Amino acid sequence: MNHTPIEILLVEDNEPDILLTQEAFEEARVANHLHVARDGVEALEFLRREGEFAGKPRPDVILLDINMPRKNGLEVLEELKGDPDLRSIPVVVLTTSQADEDILRSYQSHASSYIVKPVGFDNFYDAIRAFEGYWLSFVRFPPRH
Repeated sequence: MNHTPIEILLVEDNEPDILLTQEAFEEARVANHLHVARDGVEALEFLRREGEFAGKPRPDVILLDINMPRKNGLEVLEELKGDPDLRSIPVVVLTTSQADEDILRSYQSHASSYIVKPVGFDNFYDAIRAFEGYWLSFVRFPPRH
């Protein structure tokens, strides 16, 4: 069994959600490194290892919010899925939006799944733990390069 920590990129601008996600992953049963980009522009810089993100690891999976400043999550998703070097990274949309058009556009842009953020601390925490249980325990990721 591979015990190399899983690299996760959280793309989120809401500080309480960032802190809660960090807390949930710190308690995870699976070794992981959680990196945070606070908007879409920063996310693409991280993924392309540009500027301050030079030398950062390629994420195994991306948790992507939709509603963010500068470049929203749907724009980020479309851009990274259009990039041959990045398109194999699984993307899980994690957002408050329940709009059918956002769900449809996410899947049309090759999101691996779409999760609506539950309201309330305990429910949100449970959702992150469920993500961890599935994605980090059972899923095989494409090789990093």
